[in-house]
Amino acid sequence: MLNKKRDPKAVVAIRKQSRIPGVVITQCVEQVPLGKSTPDFTRKPLATTVQEGKKAVLKAMVSGEPAPTVTWERKNGEVDDPEKYKTRYDERAREHYLEIPKVKLDQADTYRCFATNVYGNAVCTTTLNVKEVVLKKKGQAGNGQAPLDFRSMLKKTVVTRKKQLPPKKEGEIDPKLWELLLSAKRKDYEKICLDFGVTDFRWMLKRLNQMRKEREDEQAKVVEKLEDVKQIEVKPNGRAEFSFNMKLLDPNSKIHVYKDGKSVPYGDDDNSNPSLKKTGTKYVFSINDPQPEDAGFYQVDVEEANVLTTDFQVPDVKFVAKIKDAKAVESEDAVFQCVLSTPLNRITWSKQDASLEHGDKYEITVSEDKLTHTLRVKDCAMADNGKYYAIVGITSSSAALTVEADPDGGKGRKGIKTGDQGDLTKLALEQGKDNRAKDQKDSADSGAGAALRDGGAGSGDGSSDGSKDASGVKTDGGKGDENLLGDGDDENNMGDGDDKKKKRSRTGPLVPDTVSDRGVQFVSGLSDTVANIGERAELTCKLSTEASGGRWYKNGKLLTNGDGVRIIKDGACHKLIIDCCKKDDTAVYCFEAEGRKSEATLNIQDPPQIDSDALVNFTKPVIIKAGESAEWKLTFSGGDPMNIQWYKDDDELLPGLNVKTETSATQSQLRLTKCQRKDSGEVKIKIKNKFGTTEATSRLIVLDKPTPPQGPADIVESAVTSVEFKWKPPKDSGGCPITGYIIERQQVGRCKWTNLGEICGSDASYRDSGVDPGRRYCYRIRAKTAEGISDYLQTEDIAAGVLRYPGAPAAPKVISAFKDCINLAWSPPCDTGGTKIVGYNLERNKKGTNYWSLVNQGGPITDTKFAVKDVFEGAAYEFRVSAINLSGAGDPSIPCDTVIARDPMKPPGRVTDLKLTSSSYTTFSLAWTKPREVKGVEDEAQGYYVEIRLIECLEWSRCNAVPFTLTSYTVLGLKAMATYWVRVIATNYGGDGEPQGFDKYVIAMPPPVRPRFKDRNMKTFVVVRSGNTVRLNINFEACPLPEIIWLKDGIPVAKHVTITNSDKGSQLLIPTSERSDSGVYTITVKNLVGQESFNVEIRVTDDPRPPGPVELVQNIPGTVTLSWSPSPDEKRDDRLHYTVSQRDSFKRTWRTVADNLFNNKFTVVNILPGWEYHFRVFAKNDMGLSTPSEPPVFETRKEKEKFIVNTPKKKNLDFQAAPAFIVPLKMRTAPQGYECHMSCAVKGDPAPRVTWYRNNISLNTNTNYHITNVCGVCSLLILRVGVKHNSEYKVVIENKLGSAECSMILSVRE
Repeated sequence: MLNKKRDPKAVVAIRKQSRIPGVVITQCVEQVPLGKSTPDFTRKPLATTVQEGKKAVLKAMVSGEPAPTVTWERKNGEVDDPEKYKTRYDERAREHYLEIPKVKLDQADTYRCFATNVYGNAVCTTTLNVKEVVLKKKGQAGNGQAPLDFRSMLKKTVVTRKKQLPPKKEGEIDPKLWELLLSAKRKDYEKICLDFGVTDFRWMLKRLNQMRKEREDEQAKVVEKLEDVKQIEVKPNGRAEFSFNMKLLDPNSKIHVYKDGKSVPYGDDDNSNPSLKKTGTKYVFSINDPQPEDAGFYQVDVEEANVLTTDFQVPDVKFVAKIKDAKAVESEDAVFQCVLSTPLNRITWSKQDASLEHGDKYEITVSEDKLTHTLRVKDCAMADNGKYYAIVGITSSSAALTVEADPDGGKGRKGIKTGDQGDLTKLALEQGKDNRAKDQKDSADSGAGAALRDGGAGSGDGSSDGSKDASGVKTDGGKGDENLLGDGDDENNMGDGDDKKKKRSRTGPLVPDTVSDRGVQFVSGLSDTVANIGERAELTCKLSTEASGGRWYKNGKLLTNGDGVRIIKDGACHKLIIDCCKKDDTAVYCFEAEGRKSEATLNIQDPPQIDSDALVNFTKPVIIKAGESAEWKLTFSGGDPMNIQWYKDDDELLPGLNVKTETSATQSQLRLTKCQRKDSGEVKIKIKNKFGTTEATSRLIVLDKPTPPQGPADIVESAVTSVEFKWKPPKDSGGCPITGYIIERQQVGRCKWTNLGEICGSDASYRDSGVDPGRRYCYRIRAKTAEGISDYLQTEDIAAGVLRYPGAPAAPKVISAFKDCINLAWSPPCDTGGTKIVGYNLERNKKGTNYWSLVNQGGPITDTKFAVKDVFEGAAYEFRVSAINLSGAGDPSIPCDTVIARDPMKPPGRVTDLKLTSSSYTTFSLAWTKPREVKGVEDEAQGYYVEIRLIECLEWSRCNAVPFTLTSYTVLGLKAMATYWVRVIATNYGGDGEPQGFDKYVIAMPPPVRPRFKDRNMKTFVVVRSGNTVRLNINFEACPLPEIIWLKDGIPVAKHVTITNSDKGSQLLIPTSERSDSGVYTITVKNLVGQESFNVEIRVTDDPRPPGPVELVQNIPGTVTLSWSPSPDEKRDDRLHYTVSQRDSFKRTWRTVADNLFNNKFTVVNILPGWEYHFRVFAKNDMGLSTPSEPPVFETRKEKEKFIVNTPKKKNLDFQAAPAFIVPLKMRTAPQGYECHMSCAVKGDPAPRVTWYRNNISLNTNTNYHITNVCGVCSLLILRVGVKHNSEYKVVIENKLGSAECSMILSVRE
């Protein structure tokens, strides 16, 4: 039969599915020839994470015929550089490799692997992640190596920042200052600006707020929370540290530390230098033993977002005089002072690891020449004992404070300082002279400046008068004996700079340096003050002497007592008081005494204020009725511009249909129209200007009728002649008290409602005594107030006179038992049956009988307790109780526990013969003997408790909550190999007896067992194909838990071998075996009792490769000698041998003529002449036979007579036939979205032409259908069935002898 075949190499693109997830196969020919296949991955590359600088390897295994070619690509870059990327193929493992010898951070990417042959291609992707190197100390403590110093490695490992700060331009703010202010707290702005020479930073705040918002938006991309940022400072332990609390959005985000724009490598432990340690959400960066070269501009970035900036400065300064130990009595002040070699605005004072700040407890002052720094500890207490540190750059000085108890209880004494104060004075004086001498070398005019300083005619600029300087530390302008000498004029000259000094000059002879007459000094200067209009303002300063007077100036104009101010002199204190501030009092005020000046600014603010009378009226509640309007007016005053906002219940009121607001310069009005009850609430006005905010609150009460009473109504009683029910008051009374309830009644089945009257509003219950027995009633209840009557609450149908019995009470409890009396108590039932409980019936049953007798023969028991006295000593009883209401007695309760009529028992004694019967890793089994009964001392035991505790614990835990009566018990849920104390306690009604335990602790383990292997049929020889998994399971039993050792050929197993141990066995696992894994594996199980070993030989091999070419030689007639080249696997497999098979022309079947041949030659005998012989040589090992190597046919010719065969003549036969269907089409139903395959079988000669139709339309040229005709089997494939395919399909076959057709209907279901 003829068949029209398509060209197998026609180019198409057919997607195929792979067995490996993530692999995409594309077939590029329409039909793959038999025996060939498209490429596919048998093992795709896995995602890999490699440390920077290490070797990265990606592996893949592919299949396909012909063998596909493997190539590699990356998403962002090329892999064609042979120095960076190397590809190779391992024939033994059949793996393709992509190797990156020294991987870098920029090589982290998504890589694609392609497998291609002539029939298609397959592709898959994988990811390579590269971890950045973080240098750490390894093994330092153990091997005695010195700690890693990253400081020495900076020159080799620095990496320039991706984004540098712009350079500082002339006349502009240094960009570093902006960065520092963004990371600093607001209180630190002033001292940071001072370091950069900026004295007024208020104009910078607007831009700084804008930059801070942008920085926070940038940080929000990587940081969830950032707080408690602390600038760098040197700690008393010698480490420079800064810290911050930070929670990252992605815990894997990279944190970079930069110094002056260069990356700083760091570790994460105490031995690294520098180090960045993380504790919870707190990060601490520290530099151990900082050096001058460590100074710089440090920044911390998370990914690309900056989170912290700090400036580490190491000034070239030393201590001329260090702080000294001090002693003080409780409630006194203690003072520490030091003198520096170079003037500094501030130094760091600390106690232990906590920095000290100027405040109520600590007073930190600096002399005018910035050389003497003082710390005063106020009002010393015992908690102030300890070491205090003065830290300057990387230099520190420490001293101890000793606080002694005050025997007299005196307070208010001045601080006691150790050391000679005169010596410190001399040191400060000498240091000042040295600094002035340096100035004289730098400038020829310094002599005149010195004469000007010593003359005392200071120019006073307000910065040397004892007021707080820009660093937030008080400067000391001369404070009696407690201050080291420092000249205010020297300070002025030093602060003004060299240019300013050159401009100063005076005529007359130069005066030599001297400090003998320093003149008046400011102990404390004026401070800037803020006051409100109408309030009192006071400016105060203090001089060093009480004898000096002074003058006050306002904007340079002299002030006197008649200018609306009061000038007061109180000793050395001078005060300027303004009793009622006005707006024009805002000015710069100056106090001058003997040429010394101190200035301060008084700012008068005008915050919003509310008239007191208007406020009283405003705060009164506004009470209106529903539907009316409410109005509020409020008069106020204050500086413009004013911002007025109205609120109701904290929600801002905006102008609308029912909200009207009118506001003027001095008054605001709010009007709410058509108010409803829900509008009741708090009304608040908020008035705000730039000086402050004030608020006033009122209340709106809208009166309305109440809401209906709350249901459902509860039936209190339903008797024969009365019905009683209750309800809950309305949820909202409408703003008025409930004055009463109106009750209506309707008999069920009738339409008329009868008004029963009105009851008091304080009682939410009603009793209807006019009901008929057996009828049902419905009630309406309305609440009544002064504002109206509510809607009604309607009850459910209530039956009158229907017998409803109460429910059963809880089981009675035995309070106490004696030989002649048993006391019981119980609780009332939850279900009263609709009427009140009038009493209870108590019944008893003597144990062993079925008869319940009534105890209360005299009538119901009205209480919930009762004493049963009619009992017999020693008898056992059960009791039950039933409740009685107006309908009668209800069901009885369940009986109580059995109680015996006898006097209280004595606790039992100790159990005896306590022993451990068995144990395991999780259980103990105990047994004991019942304690003996001693009359009057120890009564009979009625149950037992077992208690255990771990040897390291102090508390006992009970294993059973309820006592049991058996004299044996098994404790469950123990920890394997844990050590326990165990004891048993006997108990009865009289209480618990004394515990009885073991003298020694008990270990949770089975009895000792020598190791032995449980499986008798364990294999001693295992053959595994190379590449397959090797898994050996060895079961054993041993106690205690043994030590398990695996060896291969006497040495420990390799790292790629996984050992999994349990208490019952051990498993050896080799995931992917290789020939090198062959060997004898020995498992040794050893414990305290003994040890046992077992050997397993594992041979990892593969199918042998065939021998080489075979040669045939006939040296002796009747024999033939076969010789062949050895198999390539012969050297690797010592168990490989050969097998020879033979087939002759007579029997024509193969038979083995030789086996187990370990050489390469064999002689076959009994060779008959004239016969043809075929031979095969196989290589054979533990896996089986190789493919054969076949030599040429061997034969020995024998001369024979010519044989002639007369064959009959052939007759020509005609096989032509008309087309017909062997197997017709069948009806099919296919699910929507899936493929559908339909086929039929045809015959005919010549081969018929096949045409497919859908709804009489030919499909042979439609590319959406795959049509084949193979050897008369005609098929049509629909790859994805849809609703449109729900049609009739027909096949028409035809040749020159005729035609035939067959049809079917395809049904598509959803």
